Amino acid sequence: MLKRKDKGWFILFTVPLITIFTTVVLIPFMMGIYYSFFSWDGIGANPKTFVGFDNFISLIEDKRFLTSAVLTVKFTVLSLITVNIIGLGFALLVTAKLRTVNAARAMFFMPNLIGGLILGYIWQFIFSDAFRVLGELTGFESLFFNWLLNPDYALYALVFVFTWQMAGYMMIIYIAGLQGISTEYIEASKIDGASAWQRFTKITLPLLMPAFTICLFLTLSFGFKIYDVNLSLTGGGPINSTELFAMHIYNEIFGYSRYGYGQAKAVVFFILVAGVTLTQVYLTKKREVEM
Repeated sequence: MLKRKDKGWFILFTVPLITIFTTVVLIPFMMGIYYSFFSWDGIGANPKTFVGFDNFISLIEDKRFLTSAVLTVKFTVLSLITVNIIGLGFALLVTAKLRTVNAARAMFFMPNLIGGLILGYIWQFIFSDAFRVLGELTGFESLFFNWLLNPDYALYALVFVFTWQMAGYMMIIYIAGLQGISTEYIEASKIDGASAWQRFTKITLPLLMPAFTICLFLTLSFGFKIYDVNLSLTGGGPINSTELFAMHIYNEIFGYSRYGYGQAKAVVFFILVAGVTLTQVYLTKKREVEM
């Protein structure tokens, strides 16, 4: 049992956090669920009309919402693959015996320190100007052109920038996982004659499952919720080809003044993200136990 002095410190540190969480997260979340059952433009002076589940039923026939859902899932799946492959590659590189390990770690992690809005504007310049110059110099104009103006390539540009931003962050988690693997397993496998590839696939990857659980969860949640880079890099264009979930909901509420309908979309969005991430954590945690 906690001593009286310990209880005092416990209350001192937890009560403010619980209060802030309740005020900033829990209460607005419950209010959002409440408003999702009304037809309202978000202006306090205007009346709210109770519509029940009509907002949720309307989502089935909302083509913009369904298109945004498909784009978001596609973006998240692509980002999940690229971020974790490159992040793991960076981790393997900087844990090797290199003289420039510290500089490499700092360089790979640095993009994550740049704010999403600034990052988007930086890459907007690169895609629009730098790519054009590279295309003229190299002759590969079919590759180096402004991806942001092409509906078929704009989403891939968003994946590229998101990967560049997040790979270094995931690298840190994979580094911790790699450093937690006992060298005894590696030495024993070398004695048994295992090749480098066999050691990587049969020892390193299975023992990295805890790191995979964390990295996959973070990539999924960040990918589904991305907004700042989406806003500054493409703004949802061209022709709504990159209007992902978060931006779509924002536009619905503040652009079209359909507050209740937008909140219904936000509730569905929350259920989707929670369902996917919790399923992923369950499956990877189960894999950890099996290992």
